Amino acid sequence: MNNVTEFILLGLTQDPQLQKLLCAVCLITYLATLAGNTFISVTIFISPALGCPMYFFLAFLSLVDALYSTSIAPKMIVDLASEKNTISFNGCMTQVFAEHFFAATEIILLIAMAFDRYVAICKPLHYTSTMSRPVCSSLVGAAAILGFIHGGIQVLFIAKLPFCGPNVIDHFICDLIPLLKLACTDTHTLGPLIAANSGSQCSITFIMLLASYVSILYSLRNHSSEGRRKALSTCASHITVVILFFVPCSYLYLRPIISLPIDQAVAVFYTLVTPLLNPLIYTLRNEEMKKAMKKLWGQIMKPDM
Repeated sequence: MNNVTEFILLGLTQDPQLQKLLCAVCLITYLATLAGNTFISVTIFISPALGCPMYFFLAFLSLVDALYSTSIAPKMIVDLASEKNTISFNGCMTQVFAEHFFAATEIILLIAMAFDRYVAICKPLHYTSTMSRPVCSSLVGAAAILGFIHGGIQVLFIAKLPFCGPNVIDHFICDLIPLLKLACTDTHTLGPLIAANSGSQCSITFIMLLASYVSILYSLRNHSSEGRRKALSTCASHITVVILFFVPCSYLYLRPIISLPIDQAVAVFYTLVTPLLNPLIYTLRNEEMKKAMKKLWGQIMKPDM
């Protein structure tokens, strides 16, 4: 039986002065994340020079990053600026779904990007036929479908649990581990199952990605020095993003179902910082992206004649 209609989020801190500071910092970070990722997506979609599969996947990765941050950051910012930090039961379930939907979608996109680099570097003669636009579109569609399934499974697990009070969540978002602590039932069996849904996805995907990049690095021994330099530059960006995403994911879900004081700091990192860093990592060392973005920015800022 479920007697809880809303949850109270304790947030990051109870200090009013620190709340104001965090509100300003989080707002600036979120706006920068939204602007940066949106600008990258728009640049790729309208620039003919960025029509290769790598940029096609990057455009959707940036879009997912912006949506992922949007599913969490605005609520957190409003809560930091207000005294009443509540969320309805349905709103909480929606946030759980959105968080895991976008995270799982991003994981599949990272796999697609690693596969793209593997084919481009290790199987260059088959690259055009293997990574055709229909194939790339199918991979993006599969990412969305699998993300939807993953998010749906998490919500089905949580929504069926009885919540009869208390309703105070010691976190700034609705997430699996804090909600399991509030359930009025024994979760010693269910908890590991829920964690395994995310934990197995993190660990298996991380191993797959590491294996693909090891294969890529091994194959580079047969390339010219210029080819190695360009491939290493591209792969370095991908590997950095993979590490930023999977280290927090592994920390949260590949361990016993317990809450630790550092959990909220880790959550802030993967919900706000990582989506902000991704566009910087992919563009700062990519001359094609920088040229296309400068061109688009010049067109936007150019006064009407």
